[in-house]
Amino acid sequence: MLDLNYVRANLDAVRLALDARRFPVEALEDFVRLDVKRRATIAESDTLNAQRNTASREIGALMKDGKRDEADARRQEITQLKERIAELDARRDASEAQMRGLLSTLPNIPHESVPTGADETANTEVRRWGSIPEFDFTPRDHVEIGEGLKILDLERATKISGARFNILKGAGAQLERALVNFMLDVHTRWAGYTEILPPFIVNEASLFGTGQLPKFEADLFKLNDERGLYLIPTAEVPVTNLHRDEILDASDLPLKWTAYSPCFRSEAGSHGRDTRGLIRQHQFEKVELVKYALPENSFDELETLTRDAERILQLLGLPHRTVLLSTGDMGFSAAKTYDIEVWIPSQNAFREISSCSNCTDFQARRASIRFRRAGGAKPEYVHTLNGSGLAVGRTWLAILENYQQADGSVLIPEALQPYMNNLERIEI
Repeated sequence: MLDLNYVRANLDAVRLALDARRFPVEALEDFVRLDVKRRATIAESDTLNAQRNTASREIGALMKDGKRDEADARRQEITQLKERIAELDARRDASEAQMRGLLSTLPNIPHESVPTGADETANTEVRRWGSIPEFDFTPRDHVEIGEGLKILDLERATKISGARFNILKGAGAQLERALVNFMLDVHTRWAGYTEILPPFIVNEASLFGTGQLPKFEADLFKLNDERGLYLIPTAEVPVTNLHRDEILDASDLPLKWTAYSPCFRSEAGSHGRDTRGLIRQHQFEKVELVKYALPENSFDELETLTRDAERILQLLGLPHRTVLLSTGDMGFSAAKTYDIEVWIPSQNAFREISSCSNCTDFQARRASIRFRRAGGAKPEYVHTLNGSGLAVGRTWLAILENYQQADGSVLIPEALQPYMNNLERIEI
């Protein structure tokens, strides 16, 4: 959430930032109107408080002079002033609550390095890795490969759960599990992340903290439960909230976590996109990377987090590119985002497999995650970062498509073979 005082003092800059993000500014205009009303309420309250203090001082003098009736009149006046001041204070508190509610619907301010643009067409490619595979046959998509190898069953998944679910079988299930373990090992052993196994169900406060609530409730699966619980859309939610409402020591930062979790998304706004295969599912698996960082270091930490995610693809030998998202393509909580896109031969295109973001103090302010520097300094908000390291299902399908052979088999990347009981090829 944006800082109330910052928004009040920088209305023009915030208005420009919202426009760059193609975000409607009506909420900001409502904020301004409420702020004017709040200031008028405070001014009136201050005036009445001054009158009350003056009347209180006069009572003693009147009593000393024996003017009891005038003193009683002053007391009655003070009582009326107190009642009016209480009304004004309640009105001020209501305005501030409405202002905070409006701020909770506004996205983060883009970093100055983010390209301005309406959508993904304004994204900027920053680097590529690997060579696009060349086939002496027409490459199949992952659905045809998986069903041919009898390791993917979409038809029975639809029977059991409906559209946009899948069943992995045999070597397909083993490959998914191998990818999870491989990613976690790389991030913990080589990159220094601490593994977390978080809850897969969270409360409203956690989803508010990371920015899914209140604006994006339609994308979530809510439990039919009076406690207001939801299935997680990503491990970012429980892991980022680990230290909600806490004050950390600056010397402990950065904190770095990696977490496996299933993810559940309603895909409310997808409108039929990627209906074939595993690209866009209601349930999928992901290994997440989350960091708490000092404000002065957070953009450097974003660079290393992005490189950590890229490393998985490089170890698996999967060609990919990294793009810097434009203002119109970033997520709600992000100030700067890199998307990592893996090559999908059947689509002859790069597709997103990871999104790595610096959310600055936006989530930390919503979740009250702070730190204190040495010497008893005033607490500050941490900067939170997150990224997929990686989306497991999309990595699974990228392996099938990039390592497919003419006979329908699929080679296992060398780095992954120890996690597959040294299996070198999936075949019938």
